[in-house]
Amino acid sequence: MTENEQSPAPFRLVYVPGVTPTKWLRVWEERLPDVPVELLQSAPDDGRALLLSGGADAGLVRLPVDRTVLSAIPLYTETTVVVFPKDHWLAAAEEVTVADLAEEVVFHPQDDTLEWPELPGRPAFERPATTADAIELVAANVGVLAVPQSLARLHHRRDLTYRTLVDVPQSQVALAWPEEATTDLVEEFIGIVRGRTANSSRGRTAAAEEQRRPSTTKKSKAQPQHRTAQAGGKPRPKPGSRTGGARTAQPKRGGSGGGRKK
Repeated sequence: MTENEQSPAPFRLVYVPGVTPTKWLRVWEERLPDVPVELLQSAPDDGRALLLSGGADAGLVRLPVDRTVLSAIPLYTETTVVVFPKDHWLAAAEEVTVADLAEEVVFHPQDDTLEWPELPGRPAFERPATTADAIELVAANVGVLAVPQSLARLHHRRDLTYRTLVDVPQSQVALAWPEEATTDLVEEFIGIVRGRTANSSRGRTAAAEEQRRPSTTKKSKAQPQHRTAQAGGKPRPKPGSRTGGARTAQPKRGGSGGGRKK
């Protein structure tokens, strides 16, 4: 790179705990090796705020988001699990229901990503500030915690385990970006997370390039018409024949037997 050339501005991607953007970043590096990616990890609420303030171009966040200012494409829904100590009686179950938690203290951290119509179990004396704080309390055998499965894996401890919690809210992960700032790089990343091929994921640049290409539709339709016109004209004369009023060869006389005159 010469002194007059400037390195391209990075694509700023914010992501929240539990979300792993690695597979999409690998594709990005293959398709846009000259455009660096700046990764920004943040708490769920901070990720949305960063998008609204212009501090990031796009984000892998948890729904809901304010759809009046942010565009969002849902990517996947996570299983909800309940985390508890390995020697807890819930460990004997294959899956857990809300009724099973009726007598359990269930922590509801302030960064909880699940929208509960009604909290399960018994409420804790106070709400932990973060999910990490709630995990520490679970390890102390004070109560249990319901979280998306990716967060249970993120905060894995050898003395804790988890089971699927059925018939409860689930967390949905989405790609979001400011609606009024849909750049070409954002379009590129949208194509990657949606699994488009390299030829079909060029975003607005590809659409503009497609419009500039000459259309071949009319040409392809005209060719069969031209061939039909030739077919309907006069047939091409056979080699060796005379046309234009010339006499044609007459058959030899001598009858149908074709024998010689004696």
